[in-house]
Amino acid sequence: MKLHTINTGFFKLDGGAMFGVVPKSLWNKVNPADENNLCTWAMRCLLIEEGGKLILVDNGIGDKQDARFFSHYYLHGDDTLDRSLAALGYHRSDITDVLLTHLHFDHCGGSIVREGDRLVPAFKNATYWSHSRHWKWATAPNDREKASFLKENILPIEASGQLRFVDAQRETSELLTDVIIPGLTCRLVNGHTDAMMLPQLQYRDKTLVFMADLLPSTGHFPIAWVMAYDMFPLTSLQEKRAFLEEAAAGGYVLFFEHDSRTECCIPESTEKGIRPGAGFRLADL
Repeated sequence: MKLHTINTGFFKLDGGAMFGVVPKSLWNKVNPADENNLCTWAMRCLLIEEGGKLILVDNGIGDKQDARFFSHYYLHGDDTLDRSLAALGYHRSDITDVLLTHLHFDHCGGSIVREGDRLVPAFKNATYWSHSRHWKWATAPNDREKASFLKENILPIEASGQLRFVDAQRETSELLTDVIIPGLTCRLVNGHTDAMMLPQLQYRDKTLVFMADLLPSTGHFPIAWVMAYDMFPLTSLQEKRAFLEEAAAGGYVLFFEHDSRTECCIPESTEKGIRPGAGFRLADL
């Protein structure tokens, strides 16, 4: 198995929204805001190469929205999904599977592209994988979350015939095993949004977990530092506590989708609770 980091660029979000009820005097030390109270965040994806499969976990914000939409998010940096794939010798057409942790626009926007007046899959030869419960949640969104679930990112996947559900023909479980390939597990968490998936696998004698939005960054390690974007913050708090205790005990490698500086770390137990260890690149594992 080979794992590759796929950087798709950076964007900005309000610091208060990203850190919830935590005072700015605290979170600003961790991720300093600009003059507009905006912090920089990565959109870092993962490519899994195994057994003839090329599995892309999430795909960033994409480029099909209009200028008004992008004006809110201040995209910057030189990285793009296509450029990152090309650096590895791959093209979008080589991707066999796209595993979507959840359907918020900054995680799945690259799934669909515009071809003239048509919205079509960006990965023409890939199967797109979601969770059936999350799909229902995203396609009939609540008023608070509907701005994150953009129909142009979601509905064309189903219309293409390339959509599959990881939980098809499985009993309801918070742990889905052998997803797409043997050994790839998806943990389900429900605080950020219903049925978000955290891909987990064994890599170089370590357990590696793709954190999606359970832990967007190393700055979110303190249990009470929960995003205002989370639908069920108390559930997030409980999920974080249980996961971090397990991860620290097991020496898990955590892969961060949104941390602008730290790609991976191994959590450590300290007198202040579980905190991130020294950061490192996936390529250096």
